[in-house]
Amino acid sequence: MSTATPGRAWPNRLTSGVAPEVTVRPIRVADGPAWRAARQRNRAWLAPWDATVPPGGDARPTTFRALVRRLRAAARRGTTYPFVVEVDGAFAGQVSVNNIVRGSAQFASVGYWIDQRFAGKGVVPRAVAMVIDHCFTTAGLHRIEICIRPENTNSLRVVEKLGLREVGYAPGFLHIDGDWRDHRIFAVTKEEVPAGLLARMEASGGTCRRWGEGAGFTGQPGKPARHAGAARRVVRVSADRFETGGRRPSSR
Repeated sequence: MSTATPGRAWPNRLTSGVAPEVTVRPIRVADGPAWRAARQRNRAWLAPWDATVPPGGDARPTTFRALVRRLRAAARRGTTYPFVVEVDGAFAGQVSVNNIVRGSAQFASVGYWIDQRFAGKGVVPRAVAMVIDHCFTTAGLHRIEICIRPENTNSLRVVEKLGLREVGYAPGFLHIDGDWRDHRIFAVTKEEVPAGLLARMEASGGTCRRWGEGAGFTGQPGKPARHAGAARRVVRVSADRFETGGRRPSSR
């Protein structure tokens, strides 16, 4: 992976350097036409995982330009890094680092969505690994979480390929597709990937499987892992809670 500006957390541009070339870069207003086309083309595919506004929820941006302005303002405050994913130069989706917490936590969550035409080609695991490595090596973060609905098998395959530990289960975590939905919680710390998450995934051939290996948890792929005592309930932002204009697409 190469970095356009070494040592800078944001804004920055990361490139995989292998075919197909995956690039993650800051979102911009000029992405509007490609973003709208992808969202329209993938409406049915993404709908089951799109976050929705619960009764009394805050209003969302009504235009793409307003969305980009809000995301860039949050990036300047250091609370989010909103990346676009490109494959060989074509717009493919988004990866966002959300709810960045500094101080003693040095924590964040990652959310993402992908155009269906790029699904199943290893793009999402590579893009997410690149962003997490950037968070650990340049942004100074220590821990990243990805939270996924138990029914979202495509996204569960992503964390399986990345070899992320399952560390908890959050009932009624987010308002997704019109109701409050449960989420499985996966996490990785900087110490777990001393050579980088991307390097670990590539070395394993993309077959890392660590579901249910967190201390005190039992489970198996495709089923929620439960703590031997009580399920962990206090978590942050999930892959299903991703900022968009009118709706929030989930990980795919």
